[in-house]
Amino acid sequence: MSTTPSSTPSAAPAARSAPTPAELTDAARRSRALGPIFVAEHQLRTMSKFRWTMIATAIGTPLLYLFAFGVGLATLITGNVGPGGANGEVSYLEFVAPALLVTAATLVATEEFTFGVLLGLKWNPTWIGMNASPLTGAQIVTGHFLFIAVRMVITVSIYYVVILLFGAMPSPLGILLIPVGLLAGFAWTFIAAYSATIREDKGQFAVLQRVVILPLTLFSGTVFPLAQLPWFLQPLGWASPLWHASELGRQFAYGPTEPFWLTLVHVVYLLALAAGGWMLCQRIVKRRLDK
Repeated sequence: MSTTPSSTPSAAPAARSAPTPAELTDAARRSRALGPIFVAEHQLRTMSKFRWTMIATAIGTPLLYLFAFGVGLATLITGNVGPGGANGEVSYLEFVAPALLVTAATLVATEEFTFGVLLGLKWNPTWIGMNASPLTGAQIVTGHFLFIAVRMVITVSIYYVVILLFGAMPSPLGILLIPVGLLAGFAWTFIAAYSATIREDKGQFAVLQRVVILPLTLFSGTVFPLAQLPWFLQPLGWASPLWHASELGRQFAYGPTEPFWLTLVHVVYLLALAAGGWMLCQRIVKRRLDK
């Protein structure tokens, strides 16, 4: 009996041929060139599961803080707060708003420089799997920092818009608070280098938050001028990235309030911390992954 076409078994799909050495070389070269972007993309896709929580936090935090300082505490403070701006005296809300923005960037950065780094190396060691590919430890760190940059840009941009809505940004140069916020966050990269050395979680991050980061938010000229601290505590502020970032932000928000050379000191100091911590973190992660 003849077989109809409909009863003829379909042909098996052709097996895929193994990649050629040239294709493997091209794939490795592409990973080498775009590796940090691939790492950042992976982390952004992972974080997208929590996007609504992040958006609600990014919007709610500046609203609550600016309302508390601008409508609450500011009603108890009268007169000039610290050095006046280019347009004369500034309100307490105008004084504190740039510091709140850079503090928000700092909190985002330090969260990822601590828990994010140890997550990739130990708790959910995706960085070890990434390193098994052509990606290097330095590229993985750079990709993680690119991801942090995206998070910070979103956070400080929303913060900036809320500050505008509160009328606490008298200068058109205030838009430069967004890169200042990025610089403030990356000035803490040395914390990422420290996190990369941790082998066992014994509560080090809780101690770091309570003993270093939280106190510096109070002793860095953020919510009151640094000059109001006792003279022996003022050097803590001078060493703090938060003080330098807050003062730099104020120059763009309503300044100038200081000599130009001091503004340059802020920029150089923050860049030096960011670059030094970045390179140190790359070195430590590369050594740890290559073992």
